[in-house]
Amino acid sequence: MTLNSLNVVLFGVILLLAVGFYGLLITRNLIKIVLVLQVLVKAVVIALVLAGKQSGNLGLGQSIAATVIVADTVVAVVALALAVQVRRHTGTLDLSKISTLRG
Repeated sequence: MTLNSLNVVLFGVILLLAVGFYGLLITRNLIKIVLVLQVLVKAVVIALVLAGKQSGNLGLGQSIAATVIVADTVVAVVALALAVQVRRHTGTLDLSKISTLRG
């Protein structure tokens, strides 16, 4: 197998996805979960640009990636605002303690 730029970028995407999924499995803190989800989205963005380059339509891949970045930023800001409100209300960011709340 030759080590060209496509293989290197694809390996990087797979590595970022693995780190993101591993982070989702081990973390219990809401803010850390938002950060790990950001890592996963960055892997998807790189994969979108790579797919656009491979299909010969790099502009389309980049424009979709930019749209994903904007939407992801909005989602991250809202999630962090909700995490701050949860911390103010419950005094913790641990998911196991938050999930026991009712009402």
